[in-house]
Amino acid sequence: MIRIVSLIALVALAFAAPSAAQTRAAPAAPPASNLIDLNNASRDDLMKLDGIGEVRADAIIRARPFRAKTELVERRLIPEHLYDRIADKVMARPPPGPAPAPGRPAPQKRG
Repeated sequence: MIRIVSLIALVALAFAAPSAAQTRAAPAAPPASNLIDLNNASRDDLMKLDGIGEVRADAIIRARPFRAKTELVERRLIPEHLYDRIADKVMARPPPGPAPAPGRPAPQKRG
């Protein structure tokens, strides 16, 4: 009788405990606060990225502003294989647009 109760308890625990596969979380992207903004980062911050040295950091700074991080490859600032290594570490926060003049309404987009 004790064996049966012990066996039932073990079976109950086995089903109650989540499996290791269920408890593993998928790797999360770094929070936005940890991403390097291509439009505002210092030269030293850019050089912390794998494969970005002084020359590439200076080229990125000269090419600002960026609307999207993919422009690094589109403008041929870095090769695609390097972009693949740093894409999850950078972002391109668009610079704020000019504020409308006081007393004048903002222009409307036509489309």
